[in-house]
Amino acid sequence: MSVRHVEHVMGTVFSIVADVGDGVAEAVARLHAIDAKFSTYRPESAISRMARGERVAFDAEVAEVLERCAEVEADTGGAFSARPDGRLDPSGWVKGWAIEEVSRLLVAAGSRNHLVVGGGDVQARGEPETGRPWTVGIADPLHHGRFAALVSGRDFAVATSGTAERGDHIIDPATGLAAAGFASVTLIGERIARTDAYATAVFAMGPDRGLEWVEKRQGLEAYAVLPGGQTVETSGFAEYLTG
Repeated sequence: MSVRHVEHVMGTVFSIVADVGDGVAEAVARLHAIDAKFSTYRPESAISRMARGERVAFDAEVAEVLERCAEVEADTGGAFSARPDGRLDPSGWVKGWAIEEVSRLLVAAGSRNHLVVGGGDVQARGEPETGRPWTVGIADPLHHGRFAALVSGRDFAVATSGTAERGDHIIDPATGLAAAGFASVTLIGERIARTDAYATAVFAMGPDRGLEWVEKRQGLEAYAVLPGGQTVETSGFAEYLTG
């Protein structure tokens, strides 16, 4: 029998569906610890203090997150940044990494099959009790409550960047302005932290440059909804479509 848990943390909702309950409590505690350290909304967090220019004792975990952000920035030619508007904000990496941390702790506790969702982004491992692959809905950014597409798979990650929930919140680091060109873009990869960060970068790149960039990346596929309702996808995306 699967275990289900919902947790409100990091300003969003995380949900866990797992084949065993062991590890869930530890995973939830980990989410709150990450939020306490990396939240840009908590004035006492390490990231908020660093953003204010305060001297903060060296923290290996913070250093690693900033290093990963620098790697993605280099990979994307600057389309992703931990300082998107000039102020330190590694949130584009942290949420996906937090989802990965939940998955890691569940695996360590003996889980072979689970689905972890945080703010609409997904990490899937194994398969549900039905024996069929996990199925994930991609929200339609132009029609609230509808799905633009359904995708399925095992051991995969699904991340969407768009304007539906938070409006024009994605900044193009090259201009300092809100990115435009997509209503939403969804990436499918293997691990959610990098997939989520790449989705943010692709959104900032815009349709032409962004989809071309994904086509050149092994292990990534993209599905995009344009402001006029048209949809475009990379060449390998169709293998994930279901229904």
